[in-house]
Amino acid sequence: MDLNRKHKVSLRGASSGEISRDALLAKVSQERELRSYARRANAAAIYIQRVWRSYIVRKKAAIEIQEEWEISLSCRSDTLTKSWVSSTVLRPFLFFIRSLSVQHQKIQSRDIHCMQTCFKILLESINSNDQGCNFCSLAVGTFEESKTWDCQTRKMVSLCSFLLMECNYSQERIKDVIGVTALLLRVLIILTDPKSWKIITKENFEDAETAGKMIIQFIGSCRSGYYSAVRRYIKTLTKHTDERLLVTTSAVTLTLRPFHVRQPAFVDENQPYTDVAVEEYVSLILTIPRLVCCLPSALIRALKHKSILMPSFHTILILKDKILTRISVMEHSEKQSCTMEIPSLGWAIGNIISLATVSETDFMDPQESNPEMFYVLYVRVIVTLAENLLSQVENVGIQDIHPDVEATLKTGKGENSVKISFVELLRPVCQQWHLAKLLAASGKEIRVIADKDALTSNEKGSETLGLLDIARLYSCMLRIFCVLNPVVGPLPVLNMLSFCPGYIVSLWNSLESFLLPKNGCTADDLSHVSVKTSWNTRGPSEKKLKHLKNDGVNKWVNVLNKFSGKSPGPREHVECTSDQPESSQVNESTNDAWDVETLRGGPAGISKDVPCLLHLFCATYAHLLVVLDDIQFYEKQAPFTLEKQRRIASMLNTLVYNGLLRGTGPENRQLMDSAIRCLHLLYERDCRHPFCPSALWLSPGRTSRPPIAFAARTHEVLPANDVLTSPSMGSVITITPHVFPFEERVHVFREFISMDKASRKMAGEVDAPGARSIEIVVRRGHVVEDGFQQLNSIGSRLKSSIHVSFVNESGLPEAGLDYGGLSKEFLTDITKAAFATEYGLFSQTPTSDRLLVPSQSARHLENGIQMIEFLGRIVGKALYEGILLDYSFSHVFIQKLLGRYSFIDELSGLDPELYRNLMYIKHYDGDLKELCLDFTVTEEFCGKMSIIELKPGGKDISVMNENKMQYIHAMADYKLNRQIVPFSNAFYRGLTDLISPAWLKLFNAHEFNQLLSGGNHDIDVDDLRRNTKYTGGYSDSSRTIKIFWEVMKGFEPSERCMLLKFVTSCSRAPLLGFKYLQPTFIIHKVSCDTSLWAAIGGQDVERLPSASTCYNTLKLPTYKRASTMREKLLYAITSNAGFELS
Repeated sequence: MDLNRKHKVSLRGASSGEISRDALLAKVSQERELRSYARRANAAAIYIQRVWRSYIVRKKAAIEIQEEWEISLSCRSDTLTKSWVSSTVLRPFLFFIRSLSVQHQKIQSRDIHCMQTCFKILLESINSNDQGCNFCSLAVGTFEESKTWDCQTRKMVSLCSFLLMECNYSQERIKDVIGVTALLLRVLIILTDPKSWKIITKENFEDAETAGKMIIQFIGSCRSGYYSAVRRYIKTLTKHTDERLLVTTSAVTLTLRPFHVRQPAFVDENQPYTDVAVEEYVSLILTIPRLVCCLPSALIRALKHKSILMPSFHTILILKDKILTRISVMEHSEKQSCTMEIPSLGWAIGNIISLATVSETDFMDPQESNPEMFYVLYVRVIVTLAENLLSQVENVGIQDIHPDVEATLKTGKGENSVKISFVELLRPVCQQWHLAKLLAASGKEIRVIADKDALTSNEKGSETLGLLDIARLYSCMLRIFCVLNPVVGPLPVLNMLSFCPGYIVSLWNSLESFLLPKNGCTADDLSHVSVKTSWNTRGPSEKKLKHLKNDGVNKWVNVLNKFSGKSPGPREHVECTSDQPESSQVNESTNDAWDVETLRGGPAGISKDVPCLLHLFCATYAHLLVVLDDIQFYEKQAPFTLEKQRRIASMLNTLVYNGLLRGTGPENRQLMDSAIRCLHLLYERDCRHPFCPSALWLSPGRTSRPPIAFAARTHEVLPANDVLTSPSMGSVITITPHVFPFEERVHVFREFISMDKASRKMAGEVDAPGARSIEIVVRRGHVVEDGFQQLNSIGSRLKSSIHVSFVNESGLPEAGLDYGGLSKEFLTDITKAAFATEYGLFSQTPTSDRLLVPSQSARHLENGIQMIEFLGRIVGKALYEGILLDYSFSHVFIQKLLGRYSFIDELSGLDPELYRNLMYIKHYDGDLKELCLDFTVTEEFCGKMSIIELKPGGKDISVMNENKMQYIHAMADYKLNRQIVPFSNAFYRGLTDLISPAWLKLFNAHEFNQLLSGGNHDIDVDDLRRNTKYTGGYSDSSRTIKIFWEVMKGFEPSERCMLLKFVTSCSRAPLLGFKYLQPTFIIHKVSCDTSLWAAIGGQDVERLPSASTCYNTLKLPTYKRASTMREKLLYAITSNAGFELS
């Protein structure tokens, strides 16, 4: 060692070869991690080697043992002893089968032969009467023998689970596998049934029974995997085949063994595995898709037995959370390859319903002990599972869920496809006997286990099956059908509920007791129904209602006040016209009578159990209203009197309005959908034939309705993505516009158009007066043709102004310039010509109203459909510009334009004779076969007859008493919907080029006609006089003006309308009065002095009055006498000339 260098110290600090302290620590830590990793890798390698060596050794040992086993059995003598079977046959067999087949998850041909040999020897031993030869005698022998027997039997159960999972059509030797599986199942069935043992005596029976129960408990446990194997096996079944019948029967029999160990097993705390077995059965077996369809009828009878269903029901209710979690975990673990699948909870519901209600006679025989308890448990189980299913599919979405599941069966003979509908499992719910039996059991107090606490304390709670419970079940069924059966929807359930005698009345009576207290409305006394239920039915607290009201209403009023820049103030009373002659004003007390206090908070403001009753009633009654004709509704007043109909309408009106205003959660979506549909049906029926006062429809918005002009702007400023869940005044205007008086809705309509014009102006579509206008030249005798040729192709550009130049009948251009007046006249003239029946596009209904409806001949005219589409744009232009037309359309036709379906009662306004004939058929008491009708309709055009089938194959289907309702509605549907659709679609396309569909939905059919054609067919002379201006020297006190108003009052209504058209180009008064006529009505003085001698001789001014339609100006000469003024005015207004009189 160099001593000179040992003690040298650098005076310059650390050299470049040295490292810092932190770096040194990092390096040491890294080296430590590397060493630790090397140790772990070495340990893992050693472990892998150990496992591999063990596997190799075990496999070699298993092969050697198998060879020795086969040699020993081939040389065995005829003597058979239990010890030989256990130690020489079964023990080595279970070892090498587990090592060579179970662990490899694959069965070899050699293994199948060994299994057949072993199981046959085992069966031979079990069937022996000699106690020394019978394998079962080990179970009742010494402690060591019974322990060996129990261990080997458990291993056979596990082997059976493996074989069941291998029984699928992908197995090469499927028949051999099925054969050995059947043998093993036969062995296990005998081993689990001590009564069938040949060596049983009175002395050893208890020991044998204990041994059998231990094996049954193991079968029902999770460790055996037996229920999972049975589930996988049954899911591969697609049809009932003889080759699998024995395996299927034996497997299901063994599955049900835990239920029969002891009854009721699930309440015995000394039987812990039985509880697990029922859990396994409910979670894994009842959730199998198409379970009832896969199994033979004999097994179905076993599954539907009370001893199986009752423990399953109790377990579901007591261990609800645990079972739902287990089902969810099972679904995720299976990782189903098919994405279009019904959830497992859905299959559980379908299977339980099918098992519990296979047929009317099988739905719990009344002779059975305590059938009411079965009904209570059945209803509660279905409701529990259904609510959890709906919480999954309604919140998450069902885009990947389809009601049909297709299973493909591949055999040696080919490939068969069987399509089983999930909805078929729910068919019993759609039968009246199902509802009738539940109603018969309602109201009877019984004792059942209520919860888990009752289980541990051995106490039983008192339960009653009430109407609300049954309503809850059917409400869930409606929602399930809507979600999982999107093609047909809930129609099967609704058809049954709607026509079940008295059920809809019972629902309403229950709702009345909850929602309409006896002192809360101005109707007759209520018929209270006492509904006992197991769920809470408390009403909403005043604090909650007050909070909901303030949270919803004040929010929107404040928003609108910000728009207007005004502070909120008291709202004026709304003036409107009532249906009843003695009432002309909506006062506060009347409004309070129709505003249901308990529903002012919307669906969120009522108790949690009432929504299901509301949903069921609304859905059922809406379905019934579709087929309820006016005779039943108004004359027979079935199922409700008109007074009750008004109460129903007020309830729905309040519910829907407040639900839209405050918003609802996803759980109330279907309730709102049904309530809206039912409300619309009642409102449309009231519009056609009033039975409610107008105050009823206006009542909910009496205090919370904001200023109407700003409500229109709110509709655009605060759009809601989901009108049912997001609170929005816009959704109120869209869905329930009738809560606003008609005059206010007209204001909303005009406000929409004003906003549209403003947006077009901001977009540069309207730069200046006269810019981008459309100029056309129209011949007086060819208004329709010229207008169609020049305007049909411009689409929505028709919103721009039109400059019209008329050519008279002589071919000469008419004098004057059009500043808007002639365009109004053009719109009036073109509709007059095109809507004339002679033109062939439209015809008139045979009713006294003579309303317009598209003619069937239009489809045969050249450009007929295109002409109707063009007329839709013309009507849209008139509405857009506020121009009134002198025509009204049929309500059926308008219903199509508003996007609404027409029902049979509306046929009376379109074809009264056909409607009477259909009603005759509906109420015909004899045999309809005598009328020789079929499902066809005959039409004639130009002497040619054509037969149209109302349904596929209709010409071969006779109308009978059984299908007369189908015929009536098929015929009505054809006349009201199918026949008119091509024309209404064309007209709608043209109309919506200018008018948004949302704007049209503010009005019903009658109001649409009013919007289009104005109010009464007369003029309010006093209103016109109050809103008239005078120019040129006239004033209200002028002699000529006084004479003019006297003459106007003396005119016939038609003459006053002609005068109005002469001045304004429209014969109808503005809908809201002459105050809204733009420009204002003007009378201009035309000085025409006569000579002194002419005046002395009694002569008057000879000049005719003239008009400037562009300014709504009447140019009136200074007539001195009323007779002269009347004569000149009548001549001018009947001459059919425009500016030429000027």
